[in-house]
Amino acid sequence: MLALLFAGADFLSFNAGFAFYVATTLAIFMFIMYKFALPVMAAAIQEREATITNSLEAAEKALTRAEEVGNENKKALREAESKAQAIRDEAIQEAEVIRSQRLEAAKTEATQLVEQARLSIEQEKKAAIESLRKEVSDLAIQAASKILEVELDADKNKSLVDSFIQGVTKN
Repeated sequence: MLALLFAGADFLSFNAGFAFYVATTLAIFMFIMYKFALPVMAAAIQEREATITNSLEAAEKALTRAEEVGNENKKALREAESKAQAIRDEAIQEAEVIRSQRLEAAKTEATQLVEQARLSIEQEKKAAIESLRKEVSDLAIQAASKILEVELDADKNKSLVDSFIQGVTKN
């Protein structure tokens, strides 16, 4: 191939007819391209540019909307956390109120039980005192009847009282 290049001098020589033919063909090709292909290519490029522009605008809108939704979600989360804290606080307050009420009820019940026990003890004490009084009066009556039945001298009276006291302490 190199041999052909160096062998023929015609290859390097300028031919005006051939140059005119190439220039004319190029001009016709350029005219056809300008008239028919360039408008189609320009329309395709403009359509592609419009598609890209629309896509970018849609992406920006979607990004803006996503940021808005994210902010709304954060706001809703803060509100939910705030409501949950309020519910927890309210539950704690209600539990404290219930605990206080139950404690007060237990104190009241304990006070009532102590008062009932005190009254019961007082009644039993009165009944025991009354029983003792009755028994002492019965014993006094028995002692007096024994003293009256038997006429004794001072020594016998003293021994009778002593034996009576010993009998009382045994009972």
